[in-house]
Amino acid sequence: MTDALTIHEAAETTGWSPRMLRYIERNGLIEPQRSASGYRLYGAAELQRLRTLKELLGDYDLGLGDIGFALRLRREHQLRNAVEAWFEAKPERPADVPEPDWLSFEQQKHSRLLDAVRARQTQPTSPTETA
Repeated sequence: MTDALTIHEAAETTGWSPRMLRYIERNGLIEPQRSASGYRLYGAAELQRLRTLKELLGDYDLGLGDIGFALRLRREHQLRNAVEAWFEAKPERPADVPEPDWLSFEQQKHSRLLDAVRARQTQPTSPTETA
């Protein structure tokens, strides 16, 4: 590929930093060509995608994480179905919980969930996980 820019030239041209260009690639949003030596090469097509990505982010007040999540929704059918199910679900009080107790029941569930998350975060890693 002779008509291409290096990552630093592409960064200068597009306004994205080299670090952000690597992040964009790592998240599957742009896939630059590679030289025989493995260097990233940005041609006209990649520059156009970077420009239109920047326009998309600005026009809709989005972050790269939003676009990355949208890509995951397109690729991961199970995730898409779970998100759709969440949007469609209606809050419903469990049959065994009296109406006056529903709020405290939900609060207790949240507290237990947060405690479980904290416990997982503070667990020491096993020797096999650090090797």
